[in-house]
Amino acid sequence: MLMKSARAAILGTALAILPLSITPVIAQDSTLERVVIAHRGASGYLPEHTLPAKALAYGMGADFIEQDVVMSKDGVPVVLHDIHIDTTTDVAKKFPDRKREDGRYYAIDFTLEELKSLNVTERFKADTGEQVYPDRFPGEYAIFKIPTLEEEIAMIRGLNKSTGRDVGIYPEIKDPAWHKAEGQDVTAAVIKIMEHWGYGTPESNSFVQCFDWAETKRIRNDLKYQGKLVQLLGENKWGAPEGTDYDYLKTDDGVAEMASVVDGIGPWLPQVIEGLSADGKAIMTPTLIAAQRAQLKVHPYTLRADQLPKWAGDMDIALKAIFDDAGIDGIFTDFPDQVVEYLAARPQQD
Repeated sequence: MLMKSARAAILGTALAILPLSITPVIAQDSTLERVVIAHRGASGYLPEHTLPAKALAYGMGADFIEQDVVMSKDGVPVVLHDIHIDTTTDVAKKFPDRKREDGRYYAIDFTLEELKSLNVTERFKADTGEQVYPDRFPGEYAIFKIPTLEEEIAMIRGLNKSTGRDVGIYPEIKDPAWHKAEGQDVTAAVIKIMEHWGYGTPESNSFVQCFDWAETKRIRNDLKYQGKLVQLLGENKWGAPEGTDYDYLKTDDGVAEMASVVDGIGPWLPQVIEGLSADGKAIMTPTLIAAQRAQLKVHPYTLRADQLPKWAGDMDIALKAIFDDAGIDGIFTDFPDQVVEYLAARPQQD
């Protein structure tokens, strides 16, 4: 009951966009190995990628806050998880005639002013309108807006100033090949903003991530970006970008190739932990072992308290496997407060 009351108090604070006197309390030091990455913000409590969700994640003590980035029609990088906007906004009601032949609404077809006119809600299913996570923030409370990447960076930097903390940013470049086919270079736009805000050196408290291996190499080799990079890993059956073979990247040779370009990998959680052994220990995959031998940071996605791995009966079991057994460096989570609490109760040993 006390924990629920504390979280309710934090939620109320975030909805007020956090007072400047916020205390960092039990936040992790970003120089430590084990980091908490707020997946789309504190998205277990507030609609994903809204500024209140990011402020709440900040107040909960996350070390990094994630931004998925797509482009508006007029070339502004905005923070949205998908190139589509019909399952997280009221675009179908406000612009019913702007859908494409496939029935979907795309962010790139709308100017920033038009995107700002939309209300953002908890994610829902396109066919039924039902919330994907029914016990999360009620969809009818559509009081949120789409932020630009620079607006979010400014808020996080402002909070760093007012709290004395140094919370990092973790943008993902979404579907760069698709954007390029639509006439926009989302990668170059994101890298320009990162460098403008001082996130362009190896020491910067930031990571740039991408699922497209060819684009990750372009960022390092052609755009000459010097900040930290993470190669995201998916499954080929999900529809890999052209030139990206996840089955290969998960092998020893693939990991070695990635290690020549990036600072870390962002695998799907089952790609690094297969389950638990008979004695309750995490079963590490060959990909995880190879990445650790290559001294790559490993930041898997996504740990959700309301959608745990089948092998984890609760968050503590999952977190013990991730951090204590497998020695993983960090985790993307919709519930940053629970991960922060777990790590704070188990200080890292030198």
